[in-house]
Amino acid sequence: MELPFLTITEASTLLSRREITAADLTEACFRQIERLDPVLNAFITVLASEEVISDQSSVISDGLLWGIPLALKDLYEIAGVRTTAGSKFFADHIPAEDAFVVQRIKAAGATILGKTNMHEIALGVTGVNPHYGACRNPWDAAHITGGSSSGSAVALAAGMCLGALGTDTGGSIRIPASLCGVVGLKPTYGRVSLRGVIPLSWNLDHAGPMARSVRDVALILQVIAGYDPLDPKSADVPVGEYIAHLGGGVKGWRVALAAGEYVEASDPEVLAAVNAAAQIFKELGAQVERVDMDWLSDLAQANTRMTQADAAAYHRQRLAAHHDWFGADVRQRLETGAALTSSEYALARRTQAEGRRHCEQLFEKFDVLLLPTTPIPAPPIEGTQAVEAALHLTRFTAPFNLTGLPALSLPCGFTSAGLPIGLQIISGPWKEAKVLRAGHAFEQATEWHLRRPVL
Repeated sequence: MELPFLTITEASTLLSRREITAADLTEACFRQIERLDPVLNAFITVLASEEVISDQSSVISDGLLWGIPLALKDLYEIAGVRTTAGSKFFADHIPAEDAFVVQRIKAAGATILGKTNMHEIALGVTGVNPHYGACRNPWDAAHITGGSSSGSAVALAAGMCLGALGTDTGGSIRIPASLCGVVGLKPTYGRVSLRGVIPLSWNLDHAGPMARSVRDVALILQVIAGYDPLDPKSADVPVGEYIAHLGGGVKGWRVALAAGEYVEASDPEVLAAVNAAAQIFKELGAQVERVDMDWLSDLAQANTRMTQADAAAYHRQRLAAHHDWFGADVRQRLETGAALTSSEYALARRTQAEGRRHCEQLFEKFDVLLLPTTPIPAPPIEGTQAVEAALHLTRFTAPFNLTGLPALSLPCGFTSAGLPIGLQIISGPWKEAKVLRAGHAFEQATEWHLRRPVL
């Protein structure tokens, strides 16, 4: 039994039986961090192990996450702990209060190990950060992790934590989950409070869970989901029973498999893995139908425009005062966003409305949509491939930030070079339970999630 690679569910069972202690779990994760982080660079700030373990004695022992070591993307504010946003501007930012979801995971008994590395200000998807160093993929350290929740995915894949929190504006939970071979969920827009999370786009940001199994993601979501009256974007919609309905299967479900030129321009190994996943759904009793999704292209472009413009608005004073403090790629995106005209932004918002209606019509007919999380596997860090890949990695994730729909990424295969491939599952608004149920059914029928990198 390797403690750092237990699922949250497995660890919780062992903790309840008193076969292991919370300190055992935490110490095992800290040992992994000490051994592997000098190479993989998953963390910006690691909390002092002695303080973390001593604090566990004061935590309630009946919470859903009691004793579970978690890592948080360095956008989540923790009282007294620096929160950098992967940026030079926030290098000394020490919040006075916990973010809303940090309060929730603490109340559920979780142990916070530290703050994970990320693409600068979350405006990028490679995880190559000029201020805190590049995150490296546990499956091949010469390759990118994806981003911007880079370190959270790395820490999970490498056994440095049992669960993590990320944020997602154009794919920033799902892309690193896909490229690092873990599970990540972007909930419906407004499902999880963003109060105390440093923004990228007020209109497109989502907070969500990451873990090594669908059940674990459902468990974290059960803790962090819910209405926050102090967050203007938080929605007062009842929270579902995400864990209770996981095992219902997909027999009789109507499943759309994304097709068309936009999707089929993906890497052949990615397409083969997703098509094989669709076959598994058929074997599980679902009806699978290929559906042309070329219209996603306009949604992805609109999401990019809105993200850059919103980010430029939030960072306008920093951009004016010290534009040279931003990395070259992020500065270019901010300047592009600042130059966007009001007419161009209005057209993007119109595309958003049209895309939402198109998705409503799609999910009147189908229970879920299947498509690749990313069109390519993780490219190398060195050279120009990573920068060029950034233009493509959000092709299939960004449309569902624009429409605000729940989207799950989970492992569905590996390339011939041994790099993970992610399957993305989408459903209608507030249907997190449905995408989790579909993901769990696929996961139980396959063994991709059981593979671990050689570290």
